Amino acid sequence: MQAEPNQPPPAAWQPFTARGVAAFAQARLGRLLTVQFLFALLVAASVAWFLHHAWVPVLDDTVNRLPDQSEIRAGVLDWRAASPVLLAENRFLAVAVDLDHTGQVRSPAHLCLELGRHDLRVYSLLGYLPVSYPTRLWISLNRPAALPWWGAWMPVLLALSAALTILVLFLAWAVLATLYTLPVWLVGFYANRQLGLRASWRLAGAALMPGALFMALMILLHGLGAVDPLRLILALAAHLLIGWVYLWMSPLRVPHIPGADLSHSNPFATPGTT
Repeated sequence: MQAEPNQPPPAAWQPFTARGVAAFAQARLGRLLTVQFLFALLVAASVAWFLHHAWVPVLDDTVNRLPDQSEIRAGVLDWRAASPVLLAENRFLAVAVDLDHTGQVRSPAHLCLELGRHDLRVYSLLGYLPVSYPTRLWISLNRPAALPWWGAWMPVLLALSAALTILVLFLAWAVLATLYTLPVWLVGFYANRQLGLRASWRLAGAALMPGALFMALMILLHGLGAVDPLRLILALAAHLLIGWVYLWMSPLRVPHIPGADLSHSNPFATPGTT
């Protein structure tokens, strides 16, 4: 049901319905940022949980299986143990050493890190990405040095991954809301709704939240083994589609402009309806 021109807008507190998203158009920016922060925390928590559940055990085993003397110096790995060798793996991550990248060590893991003599190869469904070792750094890639470093930094790295997730989400949401502002404003303009550019930006920012929650759920299901990497990629595209649905529906739940001709307020309705 459409809102009446003199009906006060509902309080902006939930972005799960079209009317709930529309309420953010009339709310303060601080309210939108608070809700976005809560959703970003949910996504960041799912990312940190996935890393701790899926990657940390493999990296723990990798560190414990490093030789007593190995290092990366001047961009070259000095590996003083058998090669090729698979150090650790599970369904999500594998770590191997193949100095000449002979292909003798392959893992069905979703992501495989293969250390070569001059570079690290990251294998995934999309192929592999070579990453050269830094030529100006000395990295002690041995068990006596790596064990205390990993024990001290692992919790910090998980926290940093969560913080980085929140930062990336806020930047992405700001960019997407800016891109969607004009289409939202046009829908509101032709439907005679109380939507200026700033209100359209806030509405667009709120419309992205249901898709973010969906993506957090998909990450959790992926970590539990219920969603494979291909479906996770499809979910990444689907979460944008969810936002588009809310972007289309929510402007039509914003109150009408007072005194507007409501007989032509909805350009998408059939004749005789509003």
